[in-house]
Amino acid sequence: MIPITYSAEVAAARAAGRPIVALESTIITHGMPFPQNVETARLVEDDVRAAGAVPATIAVLAGTLHVGLEADELDALGQATGVAKLSRADMAACLATGGTGATTVAATMIAAHLAGIHVFATGGIGGVHRGAELSFDISADLHELAQTPVTVVGAGAKAILDLPKTFEVLETLGVPVIAYGQDVLPAFWSARSDLPAPLRMDTPEQIAKAQMTRTAMGLSGGQLVANPIPQEAEIPAEDLRPIIAQALEEADQAGISAKAVTPFLLGRIFELTEGRSLTANIALVRNNARLAAQIARAFTQ
Repeated sequence: MIPITYSAEVAAARAAGRPIVALESTIITHGMPFPQNVETARLVEDDVRAAGAVPATIAVLAGTLHVGLEADELDALGQATGVAKLSRADMAACLATGGTGATTVAATMIAAHLAGIHVFATGGIGGVHRGAELSFDISADLHELAQTPVTVVGAGAKAILDLPKTFEVLETLGVPVIAYGQDVLPAFWSARSDLPAPLRMDTPEQIAKAQMTRTAMGLSGGQLVANPIPQEAEIPAEDLRPIIAQALEEADQAGISAKAVTPFLLGRIFELTEGRSLTANIALVRNNARLAAQIARAFTQ
């Protein structure tokens, strides 16, 4: 059996059949410095509660999968060093060896499914990195969406990625990509891209029903809900384009690869935007948490 511990709040919600929203933990350990990381995590959890659901921040602590973190555990994780960044390939090894790790999109989906949680809110998924035709750097998030039945709410894929190739791979894998309330896909820090949305839905109830219909049909996998960042918080795509290009060039020159690429790029973009990217990131994560809570409520109804 997999060692799983539920926070008191999540355990009570499971017993009562209340809606639960899974939250990842890499944003805490690899996304922001302390104490802003813990403050943001608590804001996101409160957003879920205010929208009528229960937050379940997920992490592996000393070889045990935690679904929901108590206040002291969240504080400790926010200040910990040397925390592993877990995906499908290394999550089981971390559990087996008694390690501590933060969950990426793929690992959080796995944990959510194990815990019977249908909805997961994140910032944005990983995908096909630029230059992947040479590096083969493609996130495990895409295959996870194709096989694990969890609805993932994010602001699309991270804008540092090759967005057309990312969504092409999702189409090949049979993953529904649903733009919420608009006909084009968002681009993480920007509310709109120039990519048409494969699907559009305008209510949480439609989104929940779509996943339940997939399950009833025997179709594997989840779905990606691309929720645009609020316009007052966005950074226009034309402003970001040269900044992303500069960060990518610097990463290439420094020989940065594999799991180190995304943290480096996000950190460099934070510097080049003088902090605007982090402010936008917090806004979009909170926006996604609110929508995810509404979708979770629709599942329970």
